[in-house]
Amino acid sequence: MANVFNVQVFFIVFRESLEAIIVVSVLLAFLKQGLGGASQDPKVYKQLVRQVWFGALSGVLICLIIGGGFIGAFYGLGKDIWGKSEDLWEGIFCIIAAVIISLMGMPMLRINKMKEKWRIKLAQALVKDPKDGKMGKFRIGHWAKKYAMFILPFITTLREGLEAVVFVGGVSLNQPASSFPLPVVVGLIAGVFVGGLLYYFGTNASMQIFLIISTCILYLIAAGLFSRGVWSFETNSFNRKTGGDASENGSGPGSYDIAKSVWHVNCCNPEINHGWDIFNALLGWQNSATYGSVISYNIYWLFMISVILLMLFEERTGHLPFCKNLTLRQLNPLYHIKGKKKSELTAVEKEELFHQVKQQKFGAEVAETEVNAEDTKQFLDPK
Repeated sequence: MANVFNVQVFFIVFRESLEAIIVVSVLLAFLKQGLGGASQDPKVYKQLVRQVWFGALSGVLICLIIGGGFIGAFYGLGKDIWGKSEDLWEGIFCIIAAVIISLMGMPMLRINKMKEKWRIKLAQALVKDPKDGKMGKFRIGHWAKKYAMFILPFITTLREGLEAVVFVGGVSLNQPASSFPLPVVVGLIAGVFVGGLLYYFGTNASMQIFLIISTCILYLIAAGLFSRGVWSFETNSFNRKTGGDASENGSGPGSYDIAKSVWHVNCCNPEINHGWDIFNALLGWQNSATYGSVISYNIYWLFMISVILLMLFEERTGHLPFCKNLTLRQLNPLYHIKGKKKSELTAVEKEELFHQVKQQKFGAEVAETEVNAEDTKQFLDPK
């Protein structure tokens, strides 16, 4: 099973495709509510919807071409340096995968904020006018505005797709190539399905429960990967002492380091017993637990619980405990490098931005028509 369906790959593709689908759904909702659908401005509406889908599909196509070559090269080069220290490499990639999955789990619980972020980005793209009169229309900025409905989904799907390619390469270099295609396809289908539910039904209690369950599964996998990574490091050290791959030669005495063993069972070895490798992939199961693998598993959960409690505290109070002017987001170095603090909008600035969108001649380059103010108001104020 693990040789055909890599669970980590599935969740990575699902997560990245879901964010891309959310962006596309926000754009389509904006067009439908801002132009009143195909009934009021059919020419403009159809043209802009076509831009959205063409941009999204173009991004996916280019991503598949680049990603296929990247994975092929990455996988081929990785295999050449693999053989003599398989457990060491497996441990490194398991730790990397655990970190990546941990970082991308929380956004799944914040779909509403993700929608709001892209709604603001779209509004900002639409209200910027050329500053140089007629000559400004030939500038890149004005061209970007004119084809914003193409560029936004194109860049988003391309970025999310390439992120998925890098993540998949990072977590699956120690897996056979046959374990890639099926989880990628299923992950894409699942992402499109959930994105469709979010588009048609919005965020409701049942959808929130689904996302919570998905995130819990994601962190169970990440905890298992973290523990598995530490176990692989210890196994690599033991194999160097014994001069062979002991864990793959059986489950009896001599197949594990008794000095570091917490428990051991002479069966259920994921290395040689088919079926148990599924539990190894999902939960990090090993028939021979070490001090390092057990302690690291518990440390991972203590760390994640602490982070979630800090996030809940910040959600309620607006700051971290004992630090009234500090948030978790500000602890991220990229927050300061990218200057996100300067680009953040206040509630008043957001209201002014959406007011400008109401006054904007939406799609004027396609047809001289104005945004339906009442329908736009419904989009700008979903409540």
